[in-house]
Amino acid sequence: MRAQWQRWAERRFLWQGHKLLKQKDVLVFVYRPGYIYVALILITFVAGVNYANNLILAFCFLISSLLCISFYLAYRQLKGLEITLDYDDVGQVGQAVELIVTLSQTQPRERYLSVNVGLEKQYLHLQHSSQQLRFHFYPAQRGAFYYPDLSLMSMYPLGLVRAWTHLYLKQQLITWVAPQAVIQPHQQQSMLEAGMDEFYELKNYQLGDSLTYVAWKQLARGQGMYIKQFAPHAEQQQLLIDYAALGMHDHEQKLKVMMGLIEQCEQQQQPYAIKLPQQQLSLGLGEAQLQQAKRLLAEA
Repeated sequence: MRAQWQRWAERRFLWQGHKLLKQKDVLVFVYRPGYIYVALILITFVAGVNYANNLILAFCFLISSLLCISFYLAYRQLKGLEITLDYDDVGQVGQAVELIVTLSQTQPRERYLSVNVGLEKQYLHLQHSSQQLRFHFYPAQRGAFYYPDLSLMSMYPLGLVRAWTHLYLKQQLITWVAPQAVIQPHQQQSMLEAGMDEFYELKNYQLGDSLTYVAWKQLARGQGMYIKQFAPHAEQQQLLIDYAALGMHDHEQKLKVMMGLIEQCEQQQQPYAIKLPQQQLSLGLGEAQLQQAKRLLAEA
């Protein structure tokens, strides 16, 4: 029975890119304190009938009418709400990805709602025509991140009745999560030098110089710490970040090192291209290039 209910609910409340809550989308039922309230109605009704006491019966009908009004007001809290969702297309391990829930209404009126996305809950007092709620998630693994289902609920005005609705996303909202960046100086140096012009000279290392251009061979021979300098470029430096050129065997570690190289290229404003076993990215630089690079590494 429970499995059948779940299948019916998923078909009825499946997210299809946009949602305007209508009568069939809103469920209303007595909430936990309401059960005690219903018991009180039954007790007063039985007592009024048994003792033929009109005052008790009048009180019974009064509290019954309050419960009926609560059903209507709770239902009105959700009916007519328009829901839209926006989310990040690309993210990265260790960094937050954001889901933006926008609630809109054609005729502004006060609504008291709670919005649940997975284990996160936010309370909302909607007064204007539109309002946004932002939920943040921190993916722990590279690859596709699927957002949890969303639900809206209201117990206005007395907390006796709950009106709610669900949005079953069914893995329709996907953020591609790139690996966390790892910087390995030796590997980074060899990759960066592949895109440089010919070696020019060595200079003594000074505090603050980047370790990217350290002359590791001279340092290993005990000749001291030097920084490699290269001849001035007539054109801007270019770098090919090649998966096959990395000297390690672990797939995930290779992707992390490539992510580190990509971030450094962006910081140094150095154009770069990416070559993976199945895909490649042409030379470029900037936010659009970075997003495409993250997407490729997330899908690799």
